[in-house]
Amino acid sequence: MAPCTAPRYASITARGRSGGWSHASLPDAVEIMKFDMPGFSVGEATIAGYAAFSRQCGLYLSPDAITALADDLAAAGLKVSKTGVTFSPAKPIPDDLVRRLALASRENLGV
Repeated sequence: MAPCTAPRYASITARGRSGGWSHASLPDAVEIMKFDMPGFSVGEATIAGYAAFSRQCGLYLSPDAITALADDLAAAGLKVSKTGVTFSPAKPIPDDLVRRLALASRENLGV
């Protein structure tokens, strides 16, 4: 398995800037750094954060977003925790699922 390194941050951020999930689904989101992780917020609410580790990447959202899409996450074979989804660069989260997670997180946070 290839390590999940800084270029993955660039890839995730570039997707948002180039019309990917954050631009299309969260047009008013801004890029932030919070808890030493890059992410996207709307107003004071952090909608999603992400991180890269030596063997995996993580996408962090509201707990209710994870719960709402638990079946889809399981069907995609992704490992989930209460507030995050971990994945390898070789098997990223499908774009459509990332969009739906971001929207569910935003809705849960009321922004």
